[in-house]
Amino acid sequence: MKASGRVAWIDATSGIAGDMLLGALLDAGASLDVAQAAVDAVAPSSVRLTRTEVVRCGMRAVKAGVEVLAEDQPHRTWRTIRGLLSSAELAAPVRAAALAVFERLARAEARVHGVPADEVHFHEVGAWDSIADVVGVCAALHDLGVTRLTAGAVAVGSGRVRTAHGEIPVPVPAVLELAAGREIFGGGSGELATPTGMALVTALTEVSAGLPRMCVEASGVGAGTKDTPRRPNVVRVVVGTDAREPGHHCADIAQAVVLEANVDDLDPRVWPGVLASLLAAGASDAWLVPILMKKGRPAHTLRVLAPTERAGAVRELVLRETSTIGVRESEVLKTALQRMWVPVPVLGGTVPVKVAHRGGLVMQATPEFDDVAALAAELALPVRTVLDAAVAGAVAAGLVSGATVPQGQTRQ
Repeated sequence: MKASGRVAWIDATSGIAGDMLLGALLDAGASLDVAQAAVDAVAPSSVRLTRTEVVRCGMRAVKAGVEVLAEDQPHRTWRTIRGLLSSAELAAPVRAAALAVFERLARAEARVHGVPADEVHFHEVGAWDSIADVVGVCAALHDLGVTRLTAGAVAVGSGRVRTAHGEIPVPVPAVLELAAGREIFGGGSGELATPTGMALVTALTEVSAGLPRMCVEASGVGAGTKDTPRRPNVVRVVVGTDAREPGHHCADIAQAVVLEANVDDLDPRVWPGVLASLLAAGASDAWLVPILMKKGRPAHTLRVLAPTERAGAVRELVLRETSTIGVRESEVLKTALQRMWVPVPVLGGTVPVKVAHRGGLVMQATPEFDDVAALAAELALPVRTVLDAAVAGAVAAGLVSGATVPQGQTRQ
C-alpha cells in the first residue's frame, strides 16, 4: 500500500473508458500485481491484466489490456455480479467502490431499458474484461492511497455506434443517464465515453470540477485502443496531496525510502565508517538502534532514510559494507523544512549557519558543527567556546525563529 490520504483528479477531456483509466493509474504508480490479485479474487483464472507502453498522437501512454483465459458469459445480471463481488476476498474499500460502480451502472441500464435493476443484463459491460476494468481501477486507486477523487468535464463524443441492441446515437443512453448532474461536452466524433468509464467517474468522484489545488506527486496517462489523428486518445490522472489542508506546504513533502537491517556480527569499530559512507552516497540520514536479538545477542538495527532515486545505491552499499544478508524497505512521506546556509563572522573567521525556513520565515538556525570544530582547531580554542560565539553571531545577524529569511543566500 502506498501513502494514504492522497487526492487524485481525472482529465477526461478526450473521453473515458475503464481500460483507459486503469492504464493511467498504472502509469501513475499503481501495482499491476495488486490489480491482478483483486481481479483474481472476483474471477479466478479468468483474465490476465497486461500493461503496454504505446504512443497516442505523439503522447506516450500506458495501454491496459485484458486477456480472457476462460470461457466468458456475455450476459450477466446485476444480482450475479453483486454476488461475485460480495463473496470475493477484497479489501473493504475496493469491494465498496466496485459495488458502487456496478450499482450505478445497473440503475442507469434499468432506467434505459425499463426493467428492475436486479434483472438488468449488462451485455457488454458484464463481460470478464469490464469486470476486470472496474475491479482493477478500484484496486489501483486503493493501492495508490487515493481517498478523494475528482474529475473534470467528460468528452462523450458524437455520431452513432453499433451495440448489442443495434445502431444507437452517441452519447449512448446509458452514458447520458449516468451523466446526470455532471458536466459533459461532445469533444469529437465517435463514442468517446463508455458506460463503464462514465460509471467509474460518476460513482467514485465527488464533483465535476477542474484540477484542484494539490501538491503533485505523480501523474499517469492511459491509452484507448485507437490512435486518433490530431486528438490524443488518452485519459490523464494527477495524484498528490491536498494543498488546502491547514499548514500544508507543497515543497516540504517528498517521497522517501527507509531501509533497515538487523546486524549482530559486525565489529563496532566499523560502524562510524559505514554511516559516513551512506551519507556520502546520498542518504538523507543514517543511524543505529541498539537491540537484543534471538539467544540474547546484543545487536544493532541500521536504519537509513534516502530519497527514492538513491534507494538502489544505498541498498547496495548496506549489503557491501555490513555483514547483513538482507535489507527491509518501506516507502514513506518526508516533510522537511527548506534550508539555506548563511555565512556568519565568528572570532575573526566565518562559520556557515544552517537556516531552516518555511513560508518566508526562519524556523531554526544552527551553526554547522564541523566548521565550528575546524575553526576551533585553527584558533586553538575549545570547541564549546567557538560554538557559543557562533550561536551569538547568528543571533546578531538576525537569524532567529520568526525572522524574515535573508535573501541571496545559498539554498538547498
